[in-house]
Amino acid sequence: MLGAALAAGLAAGALAASAAVTPATAAGPELIDNGGFSSGTTPWWWTENIPSTVVDGRLCADVPAGTTNPWDAIIGQDGIPLAAGESYALSFTASATTPITIRTNVQLAVDPWTTELASPDAIGATPTTVSHVFTAGADNDAAQLAFQIGGSDAAYTFCLDDVSLTGGAEPPVYEPDTGSPVRVNQVGYLTEGPKSGTVVTDATTARTWTLHDADGTEVATGSTVPQGVDPTSEQNVHTFDFSSVTEPGDGYTVTVDGETSEPFTIGDGIYDGLRDDALAFFYHQRSGIEIDADLVGEEYARPAGHANAAPNQGDDNVPCWQDRCDYTLDAAGGWYDAGDHGKYVVNGGISVAQLLSAYERDSAELGDSTLAVPERGNGVPDLLDEARWELDFLTSMQVPAGEELAGMAHHKLHDAQWTGLPTMPWEDPQPRELHPPSTAATLNLAAAAAQGARLFEEYDAAYAAELLTAAETAWDAAIAHPAVLADPTDGTGGGAYSDGNVSDEFFWAASELFITTGAAEYRQAVTGSELWNDTAALFPNGGFSWGSTAALGALDLATVDNGLTAGELATVRANVTDAADGFAAQAEQQAYGLPYLPDDYAYVWGSNSQVLNNMVVLAAAHDLTGDTEYRDAVLTGLDYILGRNPLNLSYVTGYGERDVENQHHRFWANQLDASLPHPPAGSLAGGPDSSLEDPVAQDTLGGCAPAMCYMDHIESYSTNEVTINWNAPLAWIAAYADGLGGDDGGEDPDDPDDPDDPDDPDDPDDPAACEVSYVSNRWSGGFSTQVTVRNTGDTAISAWELAWSFDDAQRITNHWNSVITQSGRDVTARPAAWNGTIQPGSSVNFGFNGTVSGAAADPDAFTLNGGACDTA
Repeated sequence: MLGAALAAGLAAGALAASAAVTPATAAGPELIDNGGFSSGTTPWWWTENIPSTVVDGRLCADVPAGTTNPWDAIIGQDGIPLAAGESYALSFTASATTPITIRTNVQLAVDPWTTELASPDAIGATPTTVSHVFTAGADNDAAQLAFQIGGSDAAYTFCLDDVSLTGGAEPPVYEPDTGSPVRVNQVGYLTEGPKSGTVVTDATTARTWTLHDADGTEVATGSTVPQGVDPTSEQNVHTFDFSSVTEPGDGYTVTVDGETSEPFTIGDGIYDGLRDDALAFFYHQRSGIEIDADLVGEEYARPAGHANAAPNQGDDNVPCWQDRCDYTLDAAGGWYDAGDHGKYVVNGGISVAQLLSAYERDSAELGDSTLAVPERGNGVPDLLDEARWELDFLTSMQVPAGEELAGMAHHKLHDAQWTGLPTMPWEDPQPRELHPPSTAATLNLAAAAAQGARLFEEYDAAYAAELLTAAETAWDAAIAHPAVLADPTDGTGGGAYSDGNVSDEFFWAASELFITTGAAEYRQAVTGSELWNDTAALFPNGGFSWGSTAALGALDLATVDNGLTAGELATVRANVTDAADGFAAQAEQQAYGLPYLPDDYAYVWGSNSQVLNNMVVLAAAHDLTGDTEYRDAVLTGLDYILGRNPLNLSYVTGYGERDVENQHHRFWANQLDASLPHPPAGSLAGGPDSSLEDPVAQDTLGGCAPAMCYMDHIESYSTNEVTINWNAPLAWIAAYADGLGGDDGGEDPDDPDDPDDPDDPDDPDDPAACEVSYVSNRWSGGFSTQVTVRNTGDTAISAWELAWSFDDAQRITNHWNSVITQSGRDVTARPAAWNGTIQPGSSVNFGFNGTVSGAAADPDAFTLNGGACDTA
């Protein structure tokens, strides 16, 4: 994330480009000397590795094989005068014997090589005429035109002709291709979920909509509801609803006034792949490990990055930036944060926490051998294996004992300077540096490690203990150093990620440590916090994020079994539902159904992740209450992400007919190099950013309505980057939505006739076929047990209740993924808020720790909803 330094000066850096339109004829004088090469090669120049000459009236250069970067081979002309505010038209004709994407730059002729135009242009064997219009941002008496033509593995010949640059051009008007005005979720709709869409139209009265199946047969029809001008897009829109249609099928479309939507599916398994692909993103982003073709395919396989193989300097012996410490750290591994090669503790913390929370919520569906990771089959859930890759990095960033800031965490690790696009991680030659510790990073480490400790306990107790030690050490260090803030100007080679308020990180870390340990110190830090019972502070209107993490603690306190009193639990759950009420209202009132309505409609950098984080709050509220209003707002939010939006784009690679594919990234860079791939399926684009914080967006999207401030261009990093902390909530929500299937909203505690109500004596979920696996790890005086309840019948088991009796004096002290009560030797386990239904062939898992005096035995008889279960 924060690839902003590209704008600060690499010759291969940021694109200050125009829209892809044909420029109007320019009226100004010609600024290129000898653009047709009729006078030989003067005043053109080239780098010494590409001898050039005029052949048949064209300047041709022989480019050697194996150049790494575009700027390794350049043809250029200097001395070009530019005037600030003037618009210029550049055109040229070029060919290449090997297809290549060159970089066309108009720029400052000396360091820092600030660009006025920097465009990737695809050149092939047939001579192609390329045109650009750009507006100069500064006066320059002697600018440079540079054709950067390196970066090809093969040798080739590049030829150039008819180069022209003139002033007086008409600035281009960017018109995004929005396709059909009928906007739907291009993936589809759950059978029992809400089904709605939006149509852009000049009409002010209701229009007729028609739903057709794949054969063109009319399935349903109705009238649109005029909504007026949507302030987020400045489009006049209507909405339509076809929720009554529940027949599964592919290829449905909606037509309004002769305009037809993209096709979509109605069904219950539509989000299976999205969950897995969104989670697979993290394996792709791993540093320090070869990415295996057997797991990702040949297209995405790659050598290990930053693993101390030349030209890398490696992450296993990293010194401090500006020699601010006298030690080095072995911080190999972890995830690359985004489109760059940096690794940031404050981004890694929230990302791994949301993956751990996805597992904690739905461990039964995220077990071993469910993801394509190299550790699959090792007896540990794959999602925990993936999380461990990042947890190990986070703990490795801790300042060693004996140092001045021992126990704190370094804020980040990245290159000394920004690298250009594209740069493969195994080819990155930059020195790697540790940046100073911060309180925010330290608390991210404390929170994530504490959460990891409780989840790894049943699989690797020794590792869990290491994590807990790291977490408690970090907490103590943060208490001792509560205001060590990251420098907001430290943005060279990596993003600054500065944060001037760490009260939210303190709340989050205390929450996770309390849930894991039950210690009074952490309890007091939670309930005594200024954020306790402050809904607006816990759940900001614009969504929680890496810089606002208190929501992570509040959500886990509300949904994970812990030692809060009944009154305290009611307080934190009320905060969740109060926030969810607000987000649900936003979804209801907006023409595109998204639960995101920032002040003044100011969409922020990474707005799609903010939408998704609001959806996480809504999903948690649905888990807690069963209220379908919350569920429906989650699903209409997914509609927005997957195509029902003002641009008619699915913001997730590989999902929908009109999906984004050119997200900002250094090794998924097909737009710049046709030999490289697009981002893999399941990669989320950041989304509209009304502040336009990169040169591409600034030059192309000026004046855009907030939700229109986006372009699918690799250089528009402020609207189109990918990051781990954006894909994490996408994976969380995809797992939630995948679990809904045909869900009718779960139990409604306020409806005595709800068939899922455990207190209803007529509940149809009578005893069902089941099998129980009960595995204990025992030691002197204590034990830890993992229970798996499998539905071996043909119908779903709702509101399950598992009961057994101990034959001895075992006493349960804490538990997870269920609500357990014990009376003497009799024990009853009931669902947590999110795992109340066991589908046929599926399982739920829960566990507990306890104490025992003397010998102990596992129970061998269990009843589920009153009926006996087999034992595994």
